Amino acid sequence: MKDWPLVIEATQLADSLHEPNLLILDTSSADNYAKHHVPGAVHIAPAELQCGIKPAVGKLPSVEQLQALFSRVGLTPDKHVIAYDDEGGGWAGRLIWTLDVIGHRNYSYLNGGLQAWLNGGHPSEEVANLPPPSEVEIILDSAPIAEIEDFISLLDNGQLAIWDARSPEEYRGEKVLAQRGGHIPGAINLDWLELIDRDNHMRLKDLKAVQAKLDILGLSADKTIITHCQTHHRSGLSYLVMKILGYPHIKGYHGSWGEWGNRDDTPIEIGDRPQTSAQQP
Repeated sequence: MKDWPLVIEATQLADSLHEPNLLILDTSSADNYAKHHVPGAVHIAPAELQCGIKPAVGKLPSVEQLQALFSRVGLTPDKHVIAYDDEGGGWAGRLIWTLDVIGHRNYSYLNGGLQAWLNGGHPSEEVANLPPPSEVEIILDSAPIAEIEDFISLLDNGQLAIWDARSPEEYRGEKVLAQRGGHIPGAINLDWLELIDRDNHMRLKDLKAVQAKLDILGLSADKTIITHCQTHHRSGLSYLVMKILGYPHIKGYHGSWGEWGNRDDTPIEIGDRPQTSAQQP
């Protein structure tokens, strides 16, 4: 079996499209998948990765739904998944987090996704790929999952950091997408868009520069990091970036602000979080 890196470029994938153990999963919009996708790619609608139940629509689907999904796309333990999307990594990261949750850790992220593939002049196809269903048994691993009950009493713990990947306006409580606006006390805001190089076909920004910014903000690899957004979609990318950077203790809060901001028993801060002198750039 080929030894795939966690992040691959379009040229690397183009040279290996016919590897027998590859399972290319496209989490782009249905329109983009129908128009053009990587040859052999199987489509997963982004909504299939979330439960869709209000108010916390971003929570995991049921085990039965996950079993049906990954059976439909033909996942087996020997398959190496290539994950990509059409937006810079949010949905692909959510897929990779979901694969971690079901214990499948053979995967790579296509850097830049569909945009990098097309801008590289690589071939695409329009016909949907429908592989034979597989018999996959889903057993959830709780390690990558953060629940309110796990960390609400640990907000003052210096070894825990919360990465809020929403926009600054949402973080400060100026843009409200739940009953209450604001952020989890102590959470550190770094918009997921700050991780994407939109001038380079939606590839990830220079990872050394990203790591330096995370260290300045207090989101360093020696801590347990919980990341979230509104529905754990945008924070799929922050989770993925931490995986790429080798962070050993990371979790995705799948309830995200859709849950936290719609409960009346969760503490909330409004406005910018004051930085200590050690956190100043």
